Amino acid sequence: MNKKYTAIIVDDENLAREIIKKYLEKYHEIELLAECSNGFEGVKQINELKPDFVFLDVQMPKLTGFEMLELLDNIPSVIFTTAYDQYAIKAFEVNAVDYLLKPYSEDRFNEALSKLINRLNLDPEKKNQALSIEIPALPDFLERIVIKDAQKIYIVPAEDVIYIEAQDDYVMIFTVDNKFLKQKTMKYFEDKLNPGTFVRIHRSYIVRIDYIKRLELFEKESYRVILKNEKNLPVSKPGYSRLKEVFEN
Repeated sequence: MNKKYTAIIVDDENLAREIIKKYLEKYHEIELLAECSNGFEGVKQINELKPDFVFLDVQMPKLTGFEMLELLDNIPSVIFTTAYDQYAIKAFEVNAVDYLLKPYSEDRFNEALSKLINRLNLDPEKKNQALSIEIPALPDFLERIVIKDAQKIYIVPAEDVIYIEAQDDYVMIFTVDNKFLKQKTMKYFEDKLNPGTFVRIHRSYIVRIDYIKRLELFEKESYRVILKNEKNLPVSKPGYSRLKEVFEN
């Protein structure tokens, strides 16, 4: 008896979903649990149904495929299906099984399914080794941050962030009117936020440059920044060097 696998399709285009369903018809070992027309529905269905893998579009209204993956409790194997080739490297950064560029042929689809089933049949140790390929990071910067809080999903534009504070394995993201807890590292945000807009002033703080009111000497050889909302944040020696470089340019 062949092993059974479960799948979900997440794509805002009905035709794209229909093509995947048609190509899946001969794969009797694959059960399609759901099809979703947007990322919010995709998050809900994947978290509830826990499929083995997902066919996932990249560019969708409101929530992109990559943003959707950030909100999942456990990420299944992913085959990306998209009309945009510029996301291929980023797709493999998140360990995608394959990247189908629309319009793709049935032969190309079958090739992706073969690769997927081979991966799903690996034992956990070998699967982890298969996922450990390092892909260079993309140079693009975060334009918005997706945050899941209980059953709510927030999308925070990067331009609304005034500073970020380390909170153990999480960070607290502060805007003028609110704050959000997200499970990411400070290093992630230091790398992903535009260095022309944000600067890391301390191991625990990243600040939006244009929200800094002034830099002042706090104690002997110790500095702090005063933000426009009068919040005081410490500045480390490496942070002071970065600030000097920012203000001198």
